[in-house]
Amino acid sequence: MGTRLTTPAEIRDLLQGSRTIAIVGASTDPFRPSFGIARYLKDAGYRVIPVNPRHAGQTLHGKRILASLAEIAEPVDIVDVFRRPDAALGVAEEAIRLKARALWLQLGVTNEAAAQRAEEAGMAVVMNRCISVDHSRLAYG
Repeated sequence: MGTRLTTPAEIRDLLQGSRTIAIVGASTDPFRPSFGIARYLKDAGYRVIPVNPRHAGQTLHGKRILASLAEIAEPVDIVDVFRRPDAALGVAEEAIRLKARALWLQLGVTNEAAAQRAEEAGMAVVMNRCISVDHSRLAYG
């Protein structure tokens, strides 16, 4: 059974124990939050895998954008979701098939069914929080 991470210590442990983050909803538009957060995470030393079927084949910060999580052929620690809340359950199912360690629903993305499904599959879940804000506050504090 997975766990909902809510305390600063739990979130810090997840961030410090992770190396690879898949960003679902990654955008090549520099005005979209996912663009800047992908760069922030890359600069912070994470391996970032951008995922967005609309931009598949393009590059984001030097990485080829994949069409889906199913295309990833390596272990993923965190699936970071920049999608509408109603898409989160489908992303959670893909993250479970990928055997990701954690599902992170970005600020503004709340979906209890997705969180519960991920937890039932043994994943850690962070919901309605910004990964870059939490990283800057917690990862090395």
